[in-house]
Amino acid sequence: MKIGIMGGTFDPIHNGHLMLGEYAKKLFGLDEIWFMPNGNPPHKSNSNIESQTKHRVEMVKLAIEGHEGFNIQLYEVERKEVNYSYLTMQHFNEAFPQNEFYFIIGADSLFAFETWKHPELLVRTCKILAAYRDGKNSKEMENQIQYLNEKYGAEIILLNTPDVDISSSDIRRKMKQNEDISDLVPESVFSYIQSNNLFRDE
Repeated sequence: MKIGIMGGTFDPIHNGHLMLGEYAKKLFGLDEIWFMPNGNPPHKSNSNIESQTKHRVEMVKLAIEGHEGFNIQLYEVERKEVNYSYLTMQHFNEAFPQNEFYFIIGADSLFAFETWKHPELLVRTCKILAAYRDGKNSKEMENQIQYLNEKYGAEIILLNTPDVDISSSDIRRKMKQNEDISDLVPESVFSYIQSNNLFRDE
């Protein structure tokens, strides 16, 4: 099977994540998208992750309900160690050798790719789909993709999607300012946030 991997803190998961998964699935003929909440990411301190892991996991479960081929992958959440993408993908290749993996990232990650732990090992384990984000234009992204592909022998492909201006940090900020976020997240996630009083200042 062809599996797309979408990792992140999902604090909270939002409609942009779901749209990205749907586009990747359709454009590249993927059988499944695995949404993989990160329990201990190397690039964020735990103080920057506002909601507890159990809440982030539950919000992902709620968000993907009804989306055919969308599944939650708890591998990184269940590990105590800092999670590095190259080690996670090495594990998936060993555990599921029958699958072909597509690692989905945004433009921000594409331009920070060389700061990741062992990018040269990650590119051996999967194809990488890089989606528009943060106002990067297609020419900038194409140049960066060409540079990384040549340097690392990678297979990074531009994921042509609309540039959706939604971020988890903006959602958290809006919540603290009592702004409406109901059109930015699935209804079930919005209800969960409200019920559990998430992202409010104490």
